Amino acid sequence: MMGLLNANHEISPEPITEAELLKVHDKRYVDAVKAVSKGITIADAFAYGLGTGDNPIFPHMHDAIMQVCSATTTAVELVASGKKQRALNLSGGLHHAHKKQASGFCVYNDLAVGIERAVQNYGMRVAYLDIDAHHGDGVQWLFYDRAEVMTISLHESGRYLFPGTGHTYETGKDAGRGMSVNLPLEPFTEGESYLEGFEAIVPEVLHYFKPDLIVLQAGADMHRFDPLADLALDISAMHKSYQRVTELADELCEGRLVATGGGGYDPYRTVPRAWAGLWAALSRQDLPPEIPQGWLEAWQEQSPVELPLAIPDNLETWKPIPRRAEIESHNRFTAKRLMNTLEPIWKEL
Repeated sequence: MMGLLNANHEISPEPITEAELLKVHDKRYVDAVKAVSKGITIADAFAYGLGTGDNPIFPHMHDAIMQVCSATTTAVELVASGKKQRALNLSGGLHHAHKKQASGFCVYNDLAVGIERAVQNYGMRVAYLDIDAHHGDGVQWLFYDRAEVMTISLHESGRYLFPGTGHTYETGKDAGRGMSVNLPLEPFTEGESYLEGFEAIVPEVLHYFKPDLIVLQAGADMHRFDPLADLALDISAMHKSYQRVTELADELCEGRLVATGGGGYDPYRTVPRAWAGLWAALSRQDLPPEIPQGWLEAWQEQSPVELPLAIPDNLETWKPIPRRAEIESHNRFTAKRLMNTLEPIWKEL
């Protein structure tokens, strides 16, 4: 309704093969997912993370999530091949899926499948940047010993939030030593402190790594309204982070950027505004400040909360965050500690 997206922007995904999925996931695990997707009961489903509260089994689950993987891999293919400079798959971003286990609403790791395509088929160095409120653990562990992929995650500290990982000392191993970068933030971190941390870490590590491609997981759950995390960003701060990623892609890798969605559990007020801004940033379009009246009329009846009338949040109505200065100081300390950990490693390499 804002006029930012039309049929010329849309491309149908090219299916991936199971062999490509198996470059990331264990065959026994994939076979287990295929079995339960057909209604077959297997004794070790729970050990694979299947049938849990976070990952319930549903019919055709394997096929459905293969389509998500295909969409992200198609986006990577378009950009890596030079056919497009940027691409977006909002259905993707399943960053918690592990090699042999489902986790956190994620069964297959579409991000890792797409990154593997860029590395193996195009010899690219890929920087994976995860700004979801939750640590991008699945992608990190899948590439933890790889030199071709740098994983960077800004997230609420694992001391307080699932999946409990993403500490500054998780820096990679073997060939991947120094290639894993984590900035765990304090609960109730607001936009200004978040962006300060971003600027203290992301440009420097990307300049060090010199990526050929940036893959961005842009979960929308760092917003203050989100019920499953405790960060406190506003929409404008989120949009600034998207814009900075596009600027860094232009600066470092000729604009090559693939983005996906991710978390986001305030579906009416937050996610549409967040990802409209993400698309605007990727497609180099200006985002109108007002939400179209037709959209409001179509969705207000379904929304359990009153919808905002404008894209930016009305910060004057927000209550001040207690301990703001303490939170900001702790985040600065963490960012400094992270760089003090990484820089000596990089000097050795």
